[in-house]
This record gives sequence, structure tokens and C-alpha cells, in this order.
Amino acid sequence: MKKSIAEFIGTFWLVLGGCGSAVLAAAYPELGIGFVGVALAFGLTVLTMAYAIGHISGCHLNPAVSLGLWMGGRFDKKELFPYILAQVLGAIAGAGILYLIASGKEGFEIGGFAANGYGAHSPDGYSMVAALVTEVVMTFMFLIIILGATHSKAPKGFAGLAIGLGLTLIHLISIPVTNTSVNPARSTSQALFAGDWAIGQLWLFWVAPILGALLAGWVYKMISPEKE
Repeated sequence: MKKSIAEFIGTFWLVLGGCGSAVLAAAYPELGIGFVGVALAFGLTVLTMAYAIGHISGCHLNPAVSLGLWMGGRFDKKELFPYILAQVLGAIAGAGILYLIASGKEGFEIGGFAANGYGAHSPDGYSMVAALVTEVVMTFMFLIIILGATHSKAPKGFAGLAIGLGLTLIHLISIPVTNTSVNPARSTSQALFAGDWAIGQLWLFWVAPILGALLAGWVYKMISPEKE
């Protein structure tokens, strides 16, 4: 239960901090933080939670991460469902708080609500195939970073920094393509509020991150297995 609560809180912070920066601050007139600021915000949510709850749950905050760690031999299969459920619920709670805040401004329109998309709903008009490739590859690399940074042979105490900066870099690369998911829970929470097209395209942001994560888990286990 403690681990699930930690994952709920952590994923709540990921969505509120990352998507909140996109919805509330990215395009703020003259002083907006833009893509770079949003990328940094997502990285900072993971960095801060890594040190806040990493010792409790491992700070997955992402169904794809949990599945990738399981494939890599780092996570018990029986914990997958409670972790993923807590992550999705935490993400929805974060999106709900963000909606309450954002809708408190006169003239508020929900728009895309930082949802992930492709085609006409890609920030720069990228196709479904481009979005699929991007999400698979970015999640693959994210899991390679996580598996390497948390390996028993890795330098101690720096995993959170490497993972947070890795997620920042992933966003810098892929925000223009899909708004960056690499996280099915984050995608689900925003799609529920954006509705319509976002729900229709949500399948890609479950399939692609999970595929990339499972592939990374298999590859890393092959090239550098963790010894019990």
C-alpha cells in the first residue's frame, strides 16, 4: 500500500508539474517558458520525486517504466497491476487539479490540454508513423537510462539526476512531434479532459511506450544483467 501511495503522489506531481507548465506557463505572453521550459519541468518532476519517494517505491511514475523494469529483471510481476493503477489514478488526479486551476481564468478554453497527438494534433503536424517511431525510440532510450543509472555497478546517489535530465532531453527532442508522452498514464490523464480526438489517438501512447520499454528491458538484461 505504501508503494502504491508513493506512486500515486509521484505521478500526480509529474502531471501537475509537467503538463501544468505546458498549460499554464508555456505560452504566457512575453514571459512564457516555451518548449525548453516544459521539457525542464518534466525533468524536474522526476528528479524531485526520485529523491522524495525513490526509497519507497522506486519512483516509476509510468506504466511503461514498470513494465520495462519487469522485463529487465528488476521488478516483481505481482506488483505491476497495483503500480500501474496507482500511476493512472495519480495522473488523473493531477490533471483534475490542473483543470480546476486553469478553468479559474475568465475565457478559459480547454483546447488540447497538453494531450499527446499525431497528424493534425501533433504540435508540428507529424504523421502517425513518425509519432509511433518517436515514442518507441524515446521510451526505449528512457528505459536504457533508468536501467543503467539504477544498476548496482552505477555510481551511487546520481540515478535521479541522470533520469531527470534524460527525460528533459527526451522532451526537447520530441515535444514538436507528439507533445511527448513516453508515459501512458500521463497521456491518459490529459486525454480524458481533452476528449474527442485525444481519446481516439490514445492507443498509440499506450502501445508505443510499452513496446519501447519492453524492448529496452530485454536488451539491457542481455548486455548487462543485474546480479542478485
